[in-house]
Amino acid sequence: MYTRKSRLTPRQQSRLIEYFVVGATARAAAEMLGVQANTAIRFFMRLRQLIASKLPRYDLSGEVEIDESYFGGVRKGKRGRGAGGKIAVFGLLKRGGKVFTVIIPNAKTETLLPIINEKVTPDSIVYTDTFKSYNALDVSDFHHRRINHSKLFADNTNHINGIENFWNQAKHHLRKFNGIKQDNFYWFLKECEWRFNGRDHQTLLKQLKYWYKTTKH
Repeated sequence: MYTRKSRLTPRQQSRLIEYFVVGATARAAAEMLGVQANTAIRFFMRLRQLIASKLPRYDLSGEVEIDESYFGGVRKGKRGRGAGGKIAVFGLLKRGGKVFTVIIPNAKTETLLPIINEKVTPDSIVYTDTFKSYNALDVSDFHHRRINHSKLFADNTNHINGIENFWNQAKHHLRKFNGIKQDNFYWFLKECEWRFNGRDHQTLLKQLKYWYKTTKH
């Protein structure tokens, strides 16, 4: 993945990493740095692939929010579950901690439950909405809490605001690219996961520059 030698100077590479971390598009970064747009586009994609290869594996425990969301496709027509032309993504978030995402072929129980069993520690409290695919959690090793969005709860812990916040942040970030090819969506998704988990630009910049420096190009 990283075998081709970059024609960019070390300074240009460093500056592009900085532009990437603050969320600039490759075209905007190329314009500011005075390099070819396609050169910056390829470099940014290499950074996304590097990030995806370096993301650590971890289990989620305690209070965990889970939900699915749908990305891409045309705006008109059916939205949400079952929307045509969209990429389905399953997300799991530890409250106050990290998020994990995976592209899924569908939102059926037989697709979601193995992911939950693999990522979430038994005896954790799992929050979901009322989607029927989560029914199996009622007889699982988890404590299942359902969120009915049509009702108001006095208990302000009964929500999935954390994972919904991640969806909003990810879609806001991806919207600036005016459409992403499905073949490339995985790399963009993992970038969003990395950004959310890293929290601040300084931490992300330090981490990405270290990964880039210690990886063969």
